[in-house]
Amino acid sequence: MPFLTITFPAIDPVAISIGPLAIRWYALAYISGIVIGWIYARALIRSEKLWGGPAPIAPLQLDDFILWVTLGIILGGRTGYVLFYNPAFFIEHPAAILKLWEGGMSFHGGFLGCVAAVMLFALKNNIPILSLGDITTAVAPIGIFLGRLANFIKGELWGREADASVPWRMVFPDDAKQLFRHPSQLYEAALEGILLFAILAIMVRMGALKRPGLILGSFITIYALARITSEFFREPDPQLGFLWGGLTMGMLLSVPMIIVGAILIMKAWRRKAPEHIEKST
Repeated sequence: MPFLTITFPAIDPVAISIGPLAIRWYALAYISGIVIGWIYARALIRSEKLWGGPAPIAPLQLDDFILWVTLGIILGGRTGYVLFYNPAFFIEHPAAILKLWEGGMSFHGGFLGCVAAVMLFALKNNIPILSLGDITTAVAPIGIFLGRLANFIKGELWGREADASVPWRMVFPDDAKQLFRHPSQLYEAALEGILLFAILAIMVRMGALKRPGLILGSFITIYALARITSEFFREPDPQLGFLWGGLTMGMLLSVPMIIVGAILIMKAWRRKAPEHIEKST
């Protein structure tokens, strides 16, 4: 192996094994992301300073919402993968749709599932949709970060071929071509997870929650830009390959997000602060 490479860390994909019960890193990433996100969201809700008054969402309502958003992530993520990435296979093998343990989740589908969960729960409980969306997306990068780390541990969704100018390039065990590749999962963990979380956290501390929809719009826009950037280093799904003009499915699905996010940001800046915020300032 050339000097300018890093050996892929052979980590057992099973994190915890107790008899016949096996919990994989992928599942643990989802569980940890939801739990840590819930804890962080409760902290944000309890801080009246961040909202300019009482938060429009009660902690108990957030607790109930966790089940809704979890279902949204799972159902939306799987549906998105089936429709966006491999429809031909699942038309021929419909029973495989239920085999979640074999992998196959789409962020864009999971995001749409979250949007549906936010809207339905907010309407049912008389909660402002945009504020609930702000809280949900403020904590979302935590789960994205852990999920990308799980992708790396599993050795899936690897990057495109990298030359010797990339000292951290590596060979992934399941790569039939055994090429030196970018560890694009780590790029996504850094951009879509750490960087996005840091930006949104700073915005929250600067009072962004006082303008409903600002965090939501910023999350959508910044994630889309980060995803498009990462896609330049990520190997396209083999069943799809490159699409129009060398674009990938991840890029194409992210373009509408930039437009929607920009609209939400502009509307949030133009919208007047809620009445309880105006009175408290």
